Amino acid sequence: MRDNVLKLLGLMRRASALEIGADRAADATREGKTRLLLLSSDAGETNKRKAELALAGHSAQCVELPFTRAELSGALGVGDCTMAAVTDLGFARAFLKQLCETDGEQYAQALAHIEQKQEKIARRKVQKGKKGQSKSNGMRRTNI
Repeated sequence: MRDNVLKLLGLMRRASALEIGADRAADATREGKTRLLLLSSDAGETNKRKAELALAGHSAQCVELPFTRAELSGALGVGDCTMAAVTDLGFARAFLKQLCETDGEQYAQALAHIEQKQEKIARRKVQKGKKGQSKSNGMRRTNI
């Protein structure tokens, strides 16, 4: 199962839904693009502090992965990676589901937060659709 999680990371990279590296991930988080911030299990205090500062005032979740820096780097095909930022909500949800299946309840809270965000976005889309239906839908009313 751990292999599936690492393969999903590679898929996110190919889909351009992942910012790789501490600086790029922190920048994406500060800009509000990050949905899920990932830290390797052996990340240093400097990177943990950088993640904490980037998350200040933002609603993104931060999770520590059960993978080392070498495993994370190998899955992503980069030299040295301790931090990555998932920018797509669907990928973040799928990734956390995979982690919950492999490592149990450690990631359940982060998954619940991501699912809550996804439901909120879905409600907004429905409301926006209803708002558009109340208008004339481009048809002109003619008086005869």
